[in-house]
Amino acid sequence: MSTIAVLGAGKIGEALLSGLLHAGRAPESLLFTERHPERAADLTERYGIASTEVPEAAKRADVLVVAVKPQDIEPVLDQLAPLVGPGSLVVSLCAGLPTALYESRLAEGTPVVRVMPNTPMLVNEAMSAISPGRHATAEHVRTVEELLSSVGKVLVLPESQQDAVTALSGSGPAYFFYLVEAMIDAGILLGLPRAVAEQLIVQSAVGAAKMLNESAEHPVLLREAVTSPAGTTINGIRELEKHGVRAALLDAIEAARDRSVELGRPHQQG
Repeated sequence: MSTIAVLGAGKIGEALLSGLLHAGRAPESLLFTERHPERAADLTERYGIASTEVPEAAKRADVLVVAVKPQDIEPVLDQLAPLVGPGSLVVSLCAGLPTALYESRLAEGTPVVRVMPNTPMLVNEAMSAISPGRHATAEHVRTVEELLSSVGKVLVLPESQQDAVTALSGSGPAYFFYLVEAMIDAGILLGLPRAVAEQLIVQSAVGAAKMLNESAEHPVLLREAVTSPAGTTINGIRELEKHGVRAALLDAIEAARDRSVELGRPHQQG
């Protein structure tokens, strides 16, 4: 069994480790790095996985999952460069960072796969999009698909689409949370207790998501099924359209895409 090291055990890194354990991985086949000793000790106690430093992880692991913040990538690459080569698989979970960055800094021929996951990984419902770099083979892609399938669903896409993926599904949960927050506030405005408003909206969101996932119907048809002539829903939809909610969402997702491009721009030439 290959050894997997997660470099950066933040929320996403921890969620991946937890998912791999639930999928049957032995703790002995996993490693992680974490800058804060207290958190590292807590994760080791909770999951039985050893913490280590980046150079040691690079020596021991076959698969290196880079899950640090994009702005923290340079020191990690500095530590990996003398140790990582074609025999290792590098999986980047860093928003905006192209595979070309890793390929230019690591030994020639090092396989790299870029991934955009999202925070529902914490409940094993992630949507992850993966894109192979120049040296990644079909076998490498299958390895990453298997890895991420333990925490949700996986799509393989060209890297040219990764900035759009980052804006849509990477940031997407935050948009849903934002809308749910606003709807709970609306329930309070209408006189409902916060706990009641929260239960009503959260379960409605869960049910609506399940219908979207399990139904073959287009979202427009599902919405129309709730929208009776001259009823309450159409009056609410009219107000959403009047205030430009659809246009605001389009602009928000486009702005997130632009920020993803901006994060990667300094690294486009390596």
